[in-house]
Amino acid sequence: MERPKQQALAFLLGALLVGGVLGFSADRVFRQEDLTPAQRRAQFYEDIGITTQQRPVLDSLLDDRNCRMDSVVKGIQPALDSIKAASRVQMDPLLTPEQHARLEARRKDDQARHAAERKRQKPPCGK
Repeated sequence: MERPKQQALAFLLGALLVGGVLGFSADRVFRQEDLTPAQRRAQFYEDIGITTQQRPVLDSLLDDRNCRMDSVVKGIQPALDSIKAASRVQMDPLLTPEQHARLEARRKDDQARHAAERKRQKPPCGK
């Protein structure tokens, strides 16, 4: 009876180890957060087979698109911020002090992450 238990334990341990290795590998393959926008664009070009002659034209088109999208978002950003602030006013009284502290810590982390991402990106519209 001892042998089947050892085999089962060895199998479970092996499955755990293999799962961990696969999870770590998949995270490295699929995670795009560590790439700068320029690196993501270069990877995109590589994936679809863009030639060196096509790159400057596509860069120009994508930069123009991004500038136009930024100008649209800039116009509605105050409304989005207002909606977010109103929902926070409604949410906060529902939370315990501990939950509120966790939420605030999460909000600060998100703000720091977004600020870091903005620094990594090329300024919009050549500014």
